[in-house]
Amino acid sequence: MTTPSMPGPTDGDARPDVEDRSLGDIVGEIAEDLSRLLRQEIDLAKVEAKQEVTKLGKGAGMLGGAGIGHLLLLFGSVALMLVLGRAMPLDLAALIVAVIWAIVAAVLAATGRRQLKSFDPELETTTQTLKEDVQWAKTLRD
Repeated sequence: MTTPSMPGPTDGDARPDVEDRSLGDIVGEIAEDLSRLLRQEIDLAKVEAKQEVTKLGKGAGMLGGAGIGHLLLLFGSVALMLVLGRAMPLDLAALIVAVIWAIVAAVLAATGRRQLKSFDPELETTTQTLKEDVQWAKTLRD
């Protein structure tokens, strides 16, 4: 993702000297630049927030899969237990099936938890560019 460029003398559009323009033109240009800057910052914040919410949704989905998936596979588990019960005692077959599904649920839960921990609502890029914008505005004032 690229950071939007800040308006300024490096944009390539040659601006005439300040002495050749009226105060209204200068104020209008500053207002236009600030408006463009705010729109760019809002767009950047939207993109960053969308990325973070996507990560949050994936983590929540994995945690849901750990719980719901375990219940949906109940019938398959019973069938596996009955098949294994033909070769060994039924209680041992039930224990084997339970351990298999406990391992699967633990892996899904750990993966989902890791995804949720990576959620960062700070919007670091937006925060950084806003700080840069403040510095840019301060240099305009000087």
